[in-house]
Amino acid sequence: MVQLTTLCYIRKKDQYLMLHRIVKQNDVNKDKWIGIGGHFEKEESPEECLLREVKEETGYTLTSYRYRAVVTFVSGDGVTEYMSLFTADGYTGDPVPCDEGVLEWVSVEQIWKMNIWPGDKIFFRLLDEDAPFFSLKLVYDGHGGLVSAALNGAQMELFDLLRDDGTKSGQRQERGVVHREGSLHGTVHMWIIRGNGHGGYDVLLQKRSAGKDSNPGCYDISSAGHIQAGDEPLPAALREMKEELGITALPEQLVCIGEHRGSFAAPFYGRMFRDRELSHVYLYREPVEISGLRLQESEVESVCWMDYETCRQKVAAHAMPNCIYLDEFDMVGNYLREKGEKDL
Repeated sequence: MVQLTTLCYIRKKDQYLMLHRIVKQNDVNKDKWIGIGGHFEKEESPEECLLREVKEETGYTLTSYRYRAVVTFVSGDGVTEYMSLFTADGYTGDPVPCDEGVLEWVSVEQIWKMNIWPGDKIFFRLLDEDAPFFSLKLVYDGHGGLVSAALNGAQMELFDLLRDDGTKSGQRQERGVVHREGSLHGTVHMWIIRGNGHGGYDVLLQKRSAGKDSNPGCYDISSAGHIQAGDEPLPAALREMKEELGITALPEQLVCIGEHRGSFAAPFYGRMFRDRELSHVYLYREPVEISGLRLQESEVESVCWMDYETCRQKVAAHAMPNCIYLDEFDMVGNYLREKGEKDL
């Protein structure tokens, strides 16, 4: 079954007018908070549907609005909905009671903490970032769980959200939303090391691309990445090394030395970036020649070898731009000291 709908978020300063759907018993949006909208009537345009639905549900006549996106919902239970998404910042008239729920002005920040669809958070993020007109496809599993998302035809990254104990919660969310909310998720960190012949060790550092969404231009782990939804740590580690550095590693060549929990919050490009990750930490000890690497330009600007102790001193003293967790780096050092150079 195919449905055509509109949805509008009316803004007043730092608030949106939200509808808490608590009236209808068999409402697919039961207990959810959504915007104002409804189904097309015969021969209506998106704008005509928008104006009628807003007038019927709120009593307001819109005087200023923007057509922001087409959102394709695949419900997973046989319904595909094509929704025209609008925002509005001008209206006249007096409010009236809504027969579909309770209307309430809610701060933009508070909305993120309310009971909204996981896919709605994706288009809220895009609206907050004032993205140009976009097409967003959201696929659900028939039980309210987000399966996949695509923006303008390109697949978006989804991560499994983790409970505090590190187990999967069963919920998935898009990368940008995860880093806006600071949700716990899984990553893989691969440290490439070599003995330097002087009783010490060198570590391969990458310099992050200037276009990265966090810590651009900083020195970082040899290779690292997110664990995609449905994936497991070791396959993710192998994939990231191949993509970022061009290294085709074998599973047995990666040694897992433990897990690390890291978190920070900092503004990048005028927006707050929140990271809270559970990282599976690996060591890679096979010979690596920098000249033979194929760097992923969008991720890695350059790489270099650095003596472990020198690097640790620089990280501890903030003597070079980096985003390395010192306690994780100590995990690496402790492992190297315990194993000894003869084992490398």
